Amino acid sequence: MRLPVDWSAEEAAGRPPSVDEVTFRSLYRKSQYTVETADGWSLVITRYRPVPQAFHQPVYMEPLLVVHGFSQNRHCWTSGEFVKNLLFFGADIHILELRGHGKSSVALQRELARSSGREPPPDLDYGWDLDTYFLYDLPAAVSAVKRVTRRSRIFYCGHSMGGMLGYGYAGIHDDFEGLITIGAACDVGRGFPSLRALALFTPLLMLMADGALGAVNLKRRAWHAGQRLLSAGRARLRRAERGGERGAAAPTFARFDAVPVDSLLKLLERAMARAEDHRLYGRLAERMSWLSNPTRVEREAIRWLLRHGGEPEPRRVIEQFARWIRRNEMVCYRTGYDFKGGFSKLRVPMAIFFGDMDPLATVESTRRVYRSAQSDYLLWRPVKGNSHIELTMGHDIRQVCYDIKNLIEYARSHRLHTPSLPRIR
Repeated sequence: MRLPVDWSAEEAAGRPPSVDEVTFRSLYRKSQYTVETADGWSLVITRYRPVPQAFHQPVYMEPLLVVHGFSQNRHCWTSGEFVKNLLFFGADIHILELRGHGKSSVALQRELARSSGREPPPDLDYGWDLDTYFLYDLPAAVSAVKRVTRRSRIFYCGHSMGGMLGYGYAGIHDDFEGLITIGAACDVGRGFPSLRALALFTPLLMLMADGALGAVNLKRRAWHAGQRLLSAGRARLRRAERGGERGAAAPTFARFDAVPVDSLLKLLERAMARAEDHRLYGRLAERMSWLSNPTRVEREAIRWLLRHGGEPEPRRVIEQFARWIRRNEMVCYRTGYDFKGGFSKLRVPMAIFFGDMDPLATVESTRRVYRSAQSDYLLWRPVKGNSHIELTMGHDIRQVCYDIKNLIEYARSHRLHTPSLPRIR
């Protein structure tokens, strides 16, 4: 097997290289920039800007905004070779991390608020939902990519939840020159009875969780009150000696604001690490196969993603997903906008990818957007042997990226309205 090299002009004169023969690092210049949302969040976008190569790059400098899915971060795109394959074609890749995910963390908001003297965002403690992503994060990111690249329209690629947000956004905005979704259902839960059952019982489960935490908090409150009574005399004496009356510190109470998906994934990764013999790993892999097919992705890549690619997700996001599933709808509840009602307005070139083993995004759960869209270029394709996770990082990513390249090339050669070209000053 030939080792990756930096492809020189002399070598390129003979024959063009394959993506395996080019080092990843030679393909890009990496940077990041911050996006301010209308409701006060600072989101981070990581940019992989393509470096000109001696070989042909058919989509050179075409801006592509990519958005991760539920509880994920930028690593869903970078843990495999998704970014490398598209950089090989010359795409200008901008990876958004939604609020509370990756570099757009809660900790970053607190740090920026402290350094600037401003108040942190009001929903900082995981108080946002799907509507927030749709109404604030996505519009801010799209505007920022357009501004940074000096384009009037850009390409968009979303995985899972990121693709669902893309469906809704493209139905009411004219910012996209092409829309790609990967593992993104439009009829969430269709053909997946277990998920529908979970959504049906979500309100009860949330109520039970609140009840359990309420009992814990009641015990803490009682314990704190008892401690105050037992130490009242000595506390008063000490406060008097210090010359002031100060109340006892308030107890801390448990709150259920978010599901710790990151912690659950790390537990799974540690279980995989302990499964040293092949048979045990095989049994564990079978348990995981409803979201990932271990035969289509490297074991170490999955373990790395489990360690670094998960984030807590607000309960309000989960509750909204459950409501969508129960009611068979995709609605922005704050504005009343129906995502599905906008499918017939989709006219940009589209590619809809899903794994033929993926229970979340299937033929049944993606059919409606395919049949409703009015795009002249419309690709609706299952990826054989794939489930949900490996669609952005597995063995078949090269074919997915090749199809994305084809869509961008088509749009580039069929621009009928304002060209998505740099403005000349």
